[in-house]
Amino acid sequence: MRIVIAGGHGQIALRLERLLAARGDEAVGIIRNPQQADDLREAGAEPVVLDLESASVEETAEVLRGADAVVFAAGAGPDSGSARKDTVDRGAAVLFADAAERAGVRRYVVVSSMGADAGHPGDEVFDIYLRAKGAADDYVRSRPSLDWTILRPGMLTNDAGTGQILLAASTGRGPVPRDDVAASLLELLDTPASAGLTLELISGNVPLTVAVKDIAGN
Repeated sequence: MRIVIAGGHGQIALRLERLLAARGDEAVGIIRNPQQADDLREAGAEPVVLDLESASVEETAEVLRGADAVVFAAGAGPDSGSARKDTVDRGAAVLFADAAERAGVRRYVVVSSMGADAGHPGDEVFDIYLRAKGAADDYVRSRPSLDWTILRPGMLTNDAGTGQILLAASTGRGPVPRDDVAASLLELLDTPASAGLTLELISGNVPLTVAVKDIAGN
């Protein structure tokens, strides 16, 4: 498979790229900073420099043409202000969805956030972030030509992955290693029946492959 990942230098994205490369798939990571290109190459991915805050739909679609699936794993980051929550966490996800449609790529997997809700109250930066992610998720879910899956992990950790998760429409709060998020994304990409699902993910006691098959009704 050829998988194009927005936010290709993110911690989850780099892990996913390594997993894809290790099994012989073609991983393409979109990055804004060309200085990050070598990190992607070391992960086995092809870097593409494109700023999703300023790129057009057509420019982005050019990168996506020929892909089997796309993964939106971009984010403005914890140190960014409220303006970039809108331009990246919402705006770039919307652009990426439009570009996927333009490029004829149906499979669209989103790394969202637990608690994402376009109607989330509050004026703190994190409140704005949750509204931005929620609005982006709503937009993706509204696109009839996308086979979307939205994954909302709990508190991310750098602990070693266990391969044991809880995956459900609602899991409650909890931590999850980034290793297991990346592995879950890979499994979701391999499971077309997971399309149309919005899922929460935390550490649990069900083997990852079983959890994905169960939730997809396989």
